[in-house]
Amino acid sequence: MKQPTTYYNVKQCDTRIQVHQGGTRSGKSFSIVTALCELCYANPNSGLVITVVRKSFPSLRGSILRDFMEILHREDWYEEGNHNKTEQTYTLFGNMWEFISADDSQKVRGRKRSIAFLNEVNELTLDFFRQISLRTTWKIIMDYNPSDEYSFIYDDIIPRDDATFFKTTYKDNPFLEQEVIEEIERLKDTDENYWRIYGLGERGISRETIFQAVTYEELPEGAKLVAYGLDWGYTNDPTAVVSVHLDDHCLYIRELVYSGGLTNPDIAERLRDLGLSRSDEIIADSAEPKSIDEVHREGFNIKPARKGPDSIRLGIDAMRRYKLHVHVDSLNVQKEFRNYKWKTDKDGRMLNVPRDQFNHGVDAVRYVCLNKLTQKRGTYYLR
Repeated sequence: MKQPTTYYNVKQCDTRIQVHQGGTRSGKSFSIVTALCELCYANPNSGLVITVVRKSFPSLRGSILRDFMEILHREDWYEEGNHNKTEQTYTLFGNMWEFISADDSQKVRGRKRSIAFLNEVNELTLDFFRQISLRTTWKIIMDYNPSDEYSFIYDDIIPRDDATFFKTTYKDNPFLEQEVIEEIERLKDTDENYWRIYGLGERGISRETIFQAVTYEELPEGAKLVAYGLDWGYTNDPTAVVSVHLDDHCLYIRELVYSGGLTNPDIAERLRDLGLSRSDEIIADSAEPKSIDEVHREGFNIKPARKGPDSIRLGIDAMRRYKLHVHVDSLNVQKEFRNYKWKTDKDGRMLNVPRDQFNHGVDAVRYVCLNKLTQKRGTYYLR
């Protein structure tokens, strides 16, 4: 019986890393699990350890673990005594399957495995991949829908000489009902970006991404400095300083400082090196009044960002009124704008709250926009 294309790709690929990019319902995940189950069948008592990973265990349980159990029952391979439901492991023909979430650091950094299957790998990080890779002796298989325009997968995994890249779509799955095919193809007319990602399996822009920014090389002749923004950091987070210029309905953002481990005197020295003086207004995160006071004593016109109720969302709204341009050399801030996203609930619905990551340069810009490009009435900001 004909199988989805991914099934044959998995079985025939001989490189250490397999990267399976695809649209919705292309049969990627189910095919990978099927091929690995058959590998255990063909190599009984070989001591294989197959680790299946996803970012959260609820997502794993509702997807790959369910597929795995469906295959076992379909083939009449399931035996209750081989299933450790507490540890979420299963012994299949003398080979071990284990199902873990990315936050289970003890298992991720623990024993070796023969094969790692990273499901929806774009939810994970490059550091996590490296930790898995160091403890995987044979193959690493990963799949994902390409909902992000930028990812470590494209830059750090696919170009490797020991990686093979595959792309599939719903057309590579012979088991799809016609009604499902028609529903997918309806995206052509209803949502161009969703059609690109989930129909064609091409890289797209996630709906969760809050901002769309383009790069620039030179400021327009008429651009005026609005202010400088500063977000404090030290050990785990960088201190970020940006300049924000305005021209018509466009903001021009440049990363001036983006570094961890800076003390307040260090920050003042960086500002002097940049040529800032007492006449240049700096809007800083008000969460650190002592730091603001220390930098002010160094001779800078630094002010705390005024924060009213729901100031994060209001600041985001203020920024989204403008077309955002980030300087071509501001690589850290470019990365933040690409990856600053809305939170989602367990069902994938977007919440009106941003994730607390990739937001140091973004926050510095937000302080400027909220405090200099909006009107303040009482404790509320108006557009």
